[in-house]
Amino acid sequence: MESIVNSAGKVPPELSIVMPCLNEAQTVGTCVKKALAYLDIHKVRGEVIVADNGSTDGSQAIALTLGARVLRVESRGYGNALRAGIAAARGTFVVMGDSDDSYDFSALQPFVEQLREGYDLVLGNRFQGGIAPGAMPVLHKFFGNPIITFIGRTLYRSPSHDFYCGLRGFRRDAVLSLELDAAGMEFALEMIVKATIHGLRITEVPTRLAVDGRGRPSHLRSWRDGWRSLRLFLLLSPRGLFLFPGAAMFLVGLAGTLMLLAGDIVLGNIAFAERTMVITAAAINVGFEVMLFWMFATTVAVQRSLLPRDPNFERFRRAMPLERGLALGTTLILLGLVTVIGAISEWSVVGFGPLVGGMAMRLVIISGTTFVLGAQILYGSFLLYVLEYRCHSAPSREPVHQPVPTASLNWPIPDS
Repeated sequence: MESIVNSAGKVPPELSIVMPCLNEAQTVGTCVKKALAYLDIHKVRGEVIVADNGSTDGSQAIALTLGARVLRVESRGYGNALRAGIAAARGTFVVMGDSDDSYDFSALQPFVEQLREGYDLVLGNRFQGGIAPGAMPVLHKFFGNPIITFIGRTLYRSPSHDFYCGLRGFRRDAVLSLELDAAGMEFALEMIVKATIHGLRITEVPTRLAVDGRGRPSHLRSWRDGWRSLRLFLLLSPRGLFLFPGAAMFLVGLAGTLMLLAGDIVLGNIAFAERTMVITAAAINVGFEVMLFWMFATTVAVQRSLLPRDPNFERFRRAMPLERGLALGTTLILLGLVTVIGAISEWSVVGFGPLVGGMAMRLVIISGTTFVLGAQILYGSFLLYVLEYRCHSAPSREPVHQPVPTASLNWPIPDS
């Protein structure tokens, strides 16, 4: 039974334990019993919510009989089930965990203690708490999870050492403020990434992972969910996806072009000349275009509330308004024209005959590069102005977010 019901005149629960469920008849009962036992032993006002995602094996009836609230979630997906469960929760704190009996719901006290200490998000760490033999596929244990965690820590400086741990606790209001959107398994990563970006207080506690008791394959699809995880990381990191690679490409191309402009570079029997300069000049243009994509992506992401406002980016944009972008782009285009004139002058020295190499070819390459850069800046400035125009000229509006998946209670809520 629920230990408290949030109705008129009653104290709301401190903790809601939310379990996503899809055909977990063999294990959901054990998970509910452990969760209710934890609430009883530790005298925690709480409730257990099973967010059912369309089970056909009687999981709902088992959970309901044992005293859980059973929430029917129409929209399929791990993230959809959890978002609906969190939205329906009545506790100040929420602990979420899989209903396959791989996590011990009777051992939630470390999570609750850290939440009471003031942390917004308390993550389980299975590598610290222990992984039972056979509980995690070898590919996930030594390849998938470490790589995903490494990428997440590198891009976002997150304190998490186990991004995919499914057992975690959090302040309900703090996580709702993140407006999570992921429908599938990447929901767990989105929570950590956005919590880190928005500066929530995050910590970890050791968590043991046991072999799940379902006796059937997991809902997880390694390569599909791995790609979705990487896609989410890149979506929420315009700097990692666009700015850093673009800047590296631009700087390497610029350095190579300037060295080759002065003359050939000979390393042993290998000579780098005009043909190599074509490649380095192309790197300048591609790198700069990728950095422009960073500006476009950041602008759109902030407008859609995918990312918080960045004071440094806003200062940069104020320093480079439309008019300055147009002036800089036009200047580079004119510089390209001047360089073409210089190339023609060099060409006239050989009587406008065939050009095998020399300064004329180098000037043509420089001319083309500056032409392209000027056009990129000129039209890129206009596009940024278009992206920002409505925000600056129209009254601010609340951003539109993906709604919480449709959910309903199929059965009466048992009262204690």
